[in-house]
Amino acid sequence: MPSGLIALLDDVAVIARTAAASIDDVAAAAGRAGSKTAGVIIDDAAVTPRYVTGLDPSRELPIIWKITKGSLKNKLIFLLPAALLLSQFAPWLIYPILMLGGSYLAFEAVEKILEAITGDHHGEKTLMAAETPEELEQRQVSGAVRTDFILSAEIMAITLNELTAQGLVEGIWAQAGALAIVAIVVTVVVYGAVGLIVKLDDIGLHLAQGEGAKASFGRGMIAFVPTLLKALSFIGTAAMLWVGGSIILHGFHELHFLEFIYDWVHDASVAAANGNGVIEWIVSTLGAAVVGFVWGFIIVQVVTRIFGHHPLHGGGEPVKDAH
Repeated sequence: MPSGLIALLDDVAVIARTAAASIDDVAAAAGRAGSKTAGVIIDDAAVTPRYVTGLDPSRELPIIWKITKGSLKNKLIFLLPAALLLSQFAPWLIYPILMLGGSYLAFEAVEKILEAITGDHHGEKTLMAAETPEELEQRQVSGAVRTDFILSAEIMAITLNELTAQGLVEGIWAQAGALAIVAIVVTVVVYGAVGLIVKLDDIGLHLAQGEGAKASFGRGMIAFVPTLLKALSFIGTAAMLWVGGSIILHGFHELHFLEFIYDWVHDASVAAANGNGVIEWIVSTLGAAVVGFVWGFIIVQVVTRIFGHHPLHGGGEPVKDAH
């Protein structure tokens, strides 16, 4: 996904034409910054399909469109201006905010893992029971947009940090152009993919009504969809652990807090690699995931003791099937 995202960012670089820097500079900065958000993007794509389950299939794409508009509003109206204000007046806050986002990603990943182990899927009970299909749809959209806001905040924070730390662009308008490119392309990629994923079973059903190889392919597609959704969920959880743990490790290093943990992971990856860049990346990624799991597990225990459940999930009954 990262390479595809970078290519798409280059294609839509024209929207940054009004930026103070050149288009090429802004597009390159957006591409490099956007690639850093790959793990969060994967998780975004993995968690969104669950918000259209239990609803009339004819409403799936309209619901995804509503979530897409909510996501763009989150990024462009709320988060982009906030990111620019941070970069201009309080750049020292970027890493603490990244640490909060990384902690949330680690927390969510560990909670999913614990749910899978214990079989207690409390995290699926995100919404109160709805009495009508319309009410259920509204609750699903609201829940998805709320989750998107948290993930989008992390995407924008990662992007802003990449822009400022590497000095990729200078000037507030150039930063705004790069942030806008990342925001729009990430949203299009994620929700375009989600729209395709949730309609795969319908496409397969249509093909299965044909004859011969076409029908066989359609039946295979229908059988493949549940496996795809499970794989996306697994990849999303792994990505959250990796990205969350990596952010936490770099936060330790930059803030000089528990810096020895960063040193351990860094030294272990260098020693294991013995000059091999691929091995170094694998070991550092596994180290970041372990740190993410331990950090997330601690947060889960604290949150459970304070709230008794995930504060964003609520304590209501499972959503009723609106069919």
